[in-house]
Amino acid sequence: MNLVIASINCGGSLVDWYSITWSPDNTLISNGVARAVQSGYSINPVVDTLRVFTSRKKNCYSIGPQLQGVKVLVRATFYYGNYDQLSNPPTFDLHFDGNFWTTVETDAEYVVRYETTYVAKGDLVSVCVAQTKPGQFPFISALEVRRVDPEVYDVVDKNRALFLRHRINFGANYTLRYPLDRYDRMWQYPISVPKIVTNNEFVDTSHTANNLPSEIFQTAIEGTDDSLNLGSVSPLDPPVYIIMYFSEAMKPNSTLKRSFTIYGTSTLRSRPLSFSISPPYGSALNQSLYNYKVDSLTSISLNETFDSVLPPLISALESFNISNVLTDGTDTNDGRNLASFNLSGSLPDISSMDALEIM
Repeated sequence: MNLVIASINCGGSLVDWYSITWSPDNTLISNGVARAVQSGYSINPVVDTLRVFTSRKKNCYSIGPQLQGVKVLVRATFYYGNYDQLSNPPTFDLHFDGNFWTTVETDAEYVVRYETTYVAKGDLVSVCVAQTKPGQFPFISALEVRRVDPEVYDVVDKNRALFLRHRINFGANYTLRYPLDRYDRMWQYPISVPKIVTNNEFVDTSHTANNLPSEIFQTAIEGTDDSLNLGSVSPLDPPVYIIMYFSEAMKPNSTLKRSFTIYGTSTLRSRPLSFSISPPYGSALNQSLYNYKVDSLTSISLNETFDSVLPPLISALESFNISNVLTDGTDTNDGRNLASFNLSGSLPDISSMDALEIM
């Protein structure tokens, strides 16, 4: 089954990037103006073009058909690139299927992406940008929709969406995505990390949750002492879903045990959030915190157990915000702006590489 539903080069032309076809949007939406970033800001043919909306408060794309009950990954990309020569990146709202998604804060020089995964309630998926400030016009550079198998993130209520916070491939030096990840999840990497360890052996991920690519277990990071800090969760955050993936990088040795526990530490308390973990060699395991909520700023770490010889280790991590209950579908007021299409193809690597400092 082709898991790529749509790859749209907004404001651009038909583009083959990494031997992948991105389709233009000029026949798919009636409003908006196609623009291009300034030459000095050029990154690649997909994000170098955009569609800007100077009229209507809300403008929408509709993607389908026959998506009702299908789990989808939707990713919207925004790259200002000083297209209007005003050096004033706009702020505006992003919506999907009649639900508020986020407030988009664009940047003059960096690509901004937002990703959500959920079960579609209607035959079409809608993505809308909405103006919220006078003189700040919404735009969009690229729009992608992927089909996701039902068993992926299946702990999540079908009436809620996951909003990506981070998806990290620890120790890597490139962004891993399609075709290595069949769903085109983008596994990014932090710039600054403690000790990197590598494993060139094949890792069996068949018993690991969420159908992971084995390549993410070729690298991992170790703590430099008996603890490895992974970031923090704020009491201002909505409930979060954090999934940690582990695979031992060193060949088994009876004298070198590795064992650790996930801990949550705040000014109010410090407590274990898991049983002890000993990563397997040649395969992988995962531990998760679902619907996790805190009442004070809480640091999440891996803490070495008393009988461990080796420091804590982690291969990869995903973290999401969990949405409120979703509406039944597209806002009826969006109907006049929708354009329906059915596209296929796969995609290039157009990621930006920013340090990931907070979970």
